[in-house]
Amino acid sequence: MSRRNNASLRCARCRMHQSLCVCALIPTLKTRTRVLLVIHRAEDRKPTNTGRLATECLVNSEVVVRGRRETESAPLPIAEGTQPVLLYPAEDAVPLTELRFDRPVTLIVPDGNWRQASKVRNRVPGMREVPCATLPPRPLEPSVYRLRVEAHDHGLATIEAIARALGILDGDAIEQALMLPFRAMVERTLWARGDLRDHEVTGGIPDGVMRHDPSSGTFAR
Repeated sequence: MSRRNNASLRCARCRMHQSLCVCALIPTLKTRTRVLLVIHRAEDRKPTNTGRLATECLVNSEVVVRGRRETESAPLPIAEGTQPVLLYPAEDAVPLTELRFDRPVTLIVPDGNWRQASKVRNRVPGMREVPCATLPPRPLEPSVYRLRVEAHDHGLATIEAIARALGILDGDAIEQALMLPFRAMVERTLWARGDLRDHEVTGGIPDGVMRHDPSSGTFAR
């Protein structure tokens, strides 16, 4: 099966293979915090991207694609009356738990590999003046994202970082709700690869779902 044909079998919303779609588990979450996902164009094409899954859950969110060769980065659309904060571990970053806000936050989240994310502050106009925040470490809660090799210790998938940040800013219930479709995405993908058994998948495997090998286009239960 060609890559083009395989892409056509993916859900346009969650980007999972249609037989493994997690859209039924995507919640509609209203938050005081506005999430602005700044995604690199190369990352935006990947079916394993999790940033867009987060924005599908969040009513108060927006996606900006950067890194297009033909256009320069424009200033980000920061909502009037909000405090912009860049979620990135820069040298001058402050733990998010130590910041105090007297107005709603626009949480700016770079999405891409570490090299791509590190360029947002220098290449997007106005970002040098925006304070940077980091997440407090959770040594006993490692990332549940097992679909890519993480280049940094304690690295998180984008949706995990957003969930933990919103847990601080908007409460634990928002964090837990975001993690549900993410866990399903990870575990159904691992199941399709043959790395998990049915009972090891959170919420189980829907009836009639078949394992899918993208390289061959074949299915098996």
